[in-house]
Amino acid sequence: MILLENETIKASFVKKGAELKSLVHKKIKLEYMWDANPEFWAKTSPILFPIVGGLKADTYSYQRKSYTLPRHGFARDMDFDLQQISDTEVLFTLKHNKETLAVYPFEFNLGIRYQLTGDILSCSYEVLNPGSRPLLFSIGGHPAFAVPLKEQEKYNDYYLHFNKDTELQAHKIVENLIDEHTNRIPLPEGKLVLEHVLFYEDALVFKTIKSDRISILNTKNDHGLHFDFKDFPYFGIWAAKDADFVCLEPWCGIADAVDHQGDLEKKEGIIHLNPQDLWKRKYEIAVF
Repeated sequence: MILLENETIKASFVKKGAELKSLVHKKIKLEYMWDANPEFWAKTSPILFPIVGGLKADTYSYQRKSYTLPRHGFARDMDFDLQQISDTEVLFTLKHNKETLAVYPFEFNLGIRYQLTGDILSCSYEVLNPGSRPLLFSIGGHPAFAVPLKEQEKYNDYYLHFNKDTELQAHKIVENLIDEHTNRIPLPEGKLVLEHVLFYEDALVFKTIKSDRISILNTKNDHGLHFDFKDFPYFGIWAAKDADFVCLEPWCGIADAVDHQGDLEKKEGIIHLNPQDLWKRKYEIAVF
């Protein structure tokens, strides 16, 4: 287990998937991350790369060749290399190899950088194209936050607050693919009360979200978190059935549409990164 710590918070990680496993506010002694109970979902914060969501028949084509990738790609199940930069910063790296090239014919250098500053944990994605042709990829986060934070509280004591939306249009998921039909979700005063039933038909997926901050708050006390994200055009919110967590998922990329024909270059949300270019995005978690 890799540990970062400052005067206010501490966080732990594992090399497999460069996964965040724990985030604790030391002064109020609260754990904010889901405990990965395998009865519901055995992960805490997987990295989605080089695709986000599912492919139609788990297959895509590139330059007339077909390849197979599982939902959310392979990075979450691979061991990253580790560079401990300081007590408050760590960099995980993953590079292409024979195993990845067999299913994803692109050279890449993927960096996941975590930093602590005060009560904030930041997670930065850094993708470098070391090759001689464009790198096609998607990437996204999948952190699962504990709801409720305290044993005496209930799931529906908690709500999400959106800083720039008064309603949302959620796309239906059909066999891991995105349907163009949407359901309107009203957000009175920017609030969405958390109910387990929200996720009985899979994640809520948004293509037109305006907010760049979603907060997890509750009606019992002043504890919660702010989740800040910019320049992530897609967003997912999910929990396993009847599990006491909620995932806030900023995405640069999205699952295949139900009518997608499989060509990776024409896939919605795919990023085209030129040779030797570096691409970055970051989200931040502020706990209180």
